[in-house]
Amino acid sequence: MDISTVAGLVLATLAIIGSILYGSPLSIFIDPPSIVVVIGGVIATTLIKWPMENVKALVAYYMKSVFSTPVDAKAMIEEIQKLAETARRESVFALEKVPVEDKFLKKAVTLAADNRPPEVITSILSLEIAAMEDRHSKGVDMLEGMGADGPAFGMIGTLIGLVQMLQNMSDPSSIGPAMAVALLTTFYGSVIANVFTIPVAAKLKQRSKQEATKMNIIVAGVLGIVAGENPRVIREKLDSFLPPGERLVADDKGKE
Repeated sequence: MDISTVAGLVLATLAIIGSILYGSPLSIFIDPPSIVVVIGGVIATTLIKWPMENVKALVAYYMKSVFSTPVDAKAMIEEIQKLAETARRESVFALEKVPVEDKFLKKAVTLAADNRPPEVITSILSLEIAAMEDRHSKGVDMLEGMGADGPAFGMIGTLIGLVQMLQNMSDPSSIGPAMAVALLTTFYGSVIANVFTIPVAAKLKQRSKQEATKMNIIVAGVLGIVAGENPRVIREKLDSFLPPGERLVADDKGKE
């Protein structure tokens, strides 16, 4: 579970509710017509923009920001180094018997053990990375679109409320409450955009970049194994993907 996503959503919700309760009862911020306009409008435009199969997958996209496991690039590099040592000690064909949990790494190792040419391995794995990025981009685009539609429908709801308010200008006592209800739709739209959609889309985008980095590490590592490079050289090459403080050279200096 991604604790930062859960903590952020909870803290933002508590901050908004706490701010409301500090000055007024929560009930005055609940207006069913305003909720229908904003949430109904966002759902409607999402259905218009995207095919139904993508809309059905929206919950799965959203849950990825909560339940995704952070990518440990350093651990992946260390695993690839061990595979390289096995291939150098025995042969590249021995890699087929080595247990590998990561599906993409397993596919790359299988291609190497099948004695596929480097250009074929690169082509197949690059297509896999592109497909992954395309899948993830759909979830990001949907959530960013919902983040843009929320405030838009909030403004539409506000305009509807203002028109209704202006129809009753003869009763001054109704103007204040009517204005408050009109502004609630803008409030709902802003909350949807700035708490529940755009930040989550940013988290998904970051996770996708991390996943792509891990996959590129695997591609570079397996190509090094196929080329018969020294495991130490492969490790130093893959360390380029890591921050300087996490690289093997930095670790070695720390031990001296």
